[in-house]
Amino acid sequence: MPHVLTRSLDRAATTFVVVVAACGILIPLSNLLLPVGSVFQVPTYLVALWGKYVCYAILALSIDLIWGYCGILSLGHGAFFALGGYAMGMYLMRQIGTRGVYGNPILPDFMVFLNWQKLPWYWYGFDMFPFAALMVVVVPGLLAFGFGWFAFRSRVTGVYLSIITQAMTYALLLAFFRNDFGFGGNNGLTDFKDILGFNVQADGTRAALFALSCLFLIVAFLLCRAIVTSKLGKVLIAIRDAESRTRFIGYRVESYKLFVFTLSACMAGVAGALYVPQVGIINPSEFAPGNSIEAVIWVAVGGRGTLIGAALGAIVVNYAKTFFTSGVLAPYWLFMLGALFILVTLLLPKGIVGTFNSWRMPMRQKTIAADAVSAAREDGVSEPKMAEQGP
Repeated sequence: MPHVLTRSLDRAATTFVVVVAACGILIPLSNLLLPVGSVFQVPTYLVALWGKYVCYAILALSIDLIWGYCGILSLGHGAFFALGGYAMGMYLMRQIGTRGVYGNPILPDFMVFLNWQKLPWYWYGFDMFPFAALMVVVVPGLLAFGFGWFAFRSRVTGVYLSIITQAMTYALLLAFFRNDFGFGGNNGLTDFKDILGFNVQADGTRAALFALSCLFLIVAFLLCRAIVTSKLGKVLIAIRDAESRTRFIGYRVESYKLFVFTLSACMAGVAGALYVPQVGIINPSEFAPGNSIEAVIWVAVGGRGTLIGAALGAIVVNYAKTFFTSGVLAPYWLFMLGALFILVTLLLPKGIVGTFNSWRMPMRQKTIAADAVSAAREDGVSEPKMAEQGP
């Protein structure tokens, strides 16, 4: 495994990992060690905000893995993100105990308000963190596996698959809006107190969650790089470019697509679980199809099939969203987002990173050729001369 990871890291990937690791270390230290008011001190609210961006970057990586390298355009990945968030939210709700509004040691406040008499069976075990952490991965993974089993074996592809994934997340949106579904209805899950015994509102906890989010972003990136640079990644690219031909060669296309789709859903679930304690709430609006479409836009803006571009696109677009939705331009943000997607599609079809790579490649080839000629001259190797002709 170390050999696979080393082989998968080029200069750009190594730089990305180093930058993320540096942010994961320096930003929490700046928040905790430097005095308030210092120029280099990062406020706690910015730590939580940037932590949210990092979670979005993990979600973007999961989408780029299936869309950029396997050609599966999912417009429902927000569902897996939300399911991971709900699994973590259920654990956080069980940690409230008697500190809730109604003081019930077992039932969350919304269940007491709705006159629930006992805890539903699917809430059992969420008072233990290991079980909740397992469900963060298992629940989205099982849904993706079941969905993909039927969709891919029925050879549903293209726009039809995208529509079905969108219908899936919309169905979950309607289900979680119901008060009798057992997940808080329209209000969702909120008013969290502790995570692993630490106050979720404390500066140290928020700094630790940010560092943990950066760590998982690095792990997700390395995992994706190891996949796309391996033989498995070559098959995925072949499926993306010529699925029928890949099937005729003898590869079980459905199995490859099912594997990568399930893995991508598990990554999205982890992103959702890290997102909830930093934001402080999870509600059915996370299932909205618009969120999944917006996540696809992040990948398109950053660069489909680049991984680094997907993470960068998530951070850039969400920073722009935060900036433009806090002023007079707030009502026009969706129009601006749509215009951004159209402009990127027309002017930068490969995204920011993809376009940069395409510009850099000819220059890099010229540099390599020039270096080769220079090295040949230093070694005394010259072009062969034509033999002189006799009289």
